[in-house]
Amino acid sequence: MIIGNKTYTPGHTYIMGILNVTPDSFSDGGRYNTLDRALKHAEEMISDGADVIDIGGESTRPGYQHVSIEEEIERTAPVIEAVTARFDVPVSIDTYKPQVAEQAVKSGAALINDIWGFKGEDLKTPESGMAEVVKKYGVSCCIMHNRVLCDSEACNEDPGLIADVIIRELQESLDIAYKAGIEKERILLDPGVGFGKTYEDNVNTIKYLEKICAAFDLPMLLGTSRKSVIGLTLDLDRDNRLEGTLATTARAIDAGCMFVRVHDVKENARFIKMYETIKHTI
Repeated sequence: MIIGNKTYTPGHTYIMGILNVTPDSFSDGGRYNTLDRALKHAEEMISDGADVIDIGGESTRPGYQHVSIEEEIERTAPVIEAVTARFDVPVSIDTYKPQVAEQAVKSGAALINDIWGFKGEDLKTPESGMAEVVKKYGVSCCIMHNRVLCDSEACNEDPGLIADVIIRELQESLDIAYKAGIEKERILLDPGVGFGKTYEDNVNTIKYLEKICAAFDLPMLLGTSRKSVIGLTLDLDRDNRLEGTLATTARAIDAGCMFVRVHDVKENARFIKMYETIKHTI
């Protein structure tokens, strides 16, 4: 996997650190939405072991408020420029808007993290134009599985079959990527825990992670940090979900995921080092 000037190899789980420059993200909204605070937090995450910094300018929590393209660019572009100027760690832009992604790349982002998997917001269009931005600038991408959650009993699948749904629909996104000419070594996949899925779907996505990873000859990212599937399971608020997140990090390692996307970089880095040492000791 190539991101910017870095190459990430199988056999180790790397860390994507979350930097939300938003006032309303579900876990850290308002904490890092000034340039100085964002830079300080980026520096802390890099020191703690982050291999990629993922910068987002619009919350994607349930019930989130949309922001304009212009506002999202204003939030993210200066931070991307500052982080890439100061640190030798690739930066990712967390957006589903091609215009925001293009400006982010011009500002220094090396990876586009698209929660709608190149299909456009709410899957309203078969192709969003995001794949063309990735190809045009030769950057890398993270293609996430997402869908419009259906409330009708007629379209409720067996939760145990969610892995098959994810595999099928991620392949649709991959087809868009390949049609655009995106190179395989620049593609990262994400099963989309917490997006377009019920609680049972989310649990089963994590449970059947090996099956999802095995379906693709591509690196996988797991993003579960502090999410509601952990909060509902443990009956804990968002500030007390570290242990649950670490349990899912263990699942990511066992399934062969190349990345985990997390808020608590230091704790996850320590956990990964210890877990992988035990796992790989002969």
